[in-house]
Order: sequence, then C-alpha cells, then structure tokens
Amino acid sequence: MKVLFSVLVILIAFSLSGCSNDPDAPPKFRVQNLRLTDASLQVKTSGGNTININNVKPGSVSAYQEVAEGIVEITVSIQNEPGDFKASFVAVNNKTFTIVVNNTTPPTVAVVNP
Repeated sequence: MKVLFSVLVILIAFSLSGCSNDPDAPPKFRVQNLRLTDASLQVKTSGGNTININNVKPGSVSAYQEVAEGIVEITVSIQNEPGDFKASFVAVNNKTFTIVVNNTTPPTVAVVNP
C-alpha cells in the first residue's frame, strides 16, 4: 500500500511540474465583441507592427494573437457608429489580455487581464 501511495505521489508531482508557465512566453490578446453589430480593430504595437482584425461578429470572441512587449494602441470601428473608439495597454511577457468592445451608449472599449 505504501508503494502504491508513493508511486501516486510521484506521478502527481511530475504532472504538476509539467504545468508550469514559460516566463518568456510572448504576450497575447484576443477580442470580445459584446455589441449587437460587427466591430473591426486596428492594433498597433510599440515595435511598429499593425494587426487588423476585421468584422468581429456580435457576441463572439476571437482567437488569441501574439504581440510584442510594450505599449499597444487599439482603434475600434463599430458598424453603424460614427467615429472611432480607442484604448491601450502595456503588453508584458507571459500575460494574456482581452480587448472588450462593450455594449454601452456611447460604446466603450476596455482591456482586461484575467
């Protein structure tokens, strides 16, 4: 019985050690559209790269995309809404962010780090 318990403890220890996070993993973000209309985003990184995410459907969440560390500026265009809506965040390695297009009047954009 002691041997079985020891083997079980060792297996659990090895499985938990495989779940550690990589501290150098690049930052990631995704988009969640809570509005009733499509939203399109332009995401600019401090490294000068631009990522365009077009026509995010109402109520949907996009897949994660990697981004370089540093300041990330977001410009959102919302179907049937005049003007653009802006937000920004500081991307840090090993962190994930969600850009939320809120269903408010007027529309708002928030960045959350779960």
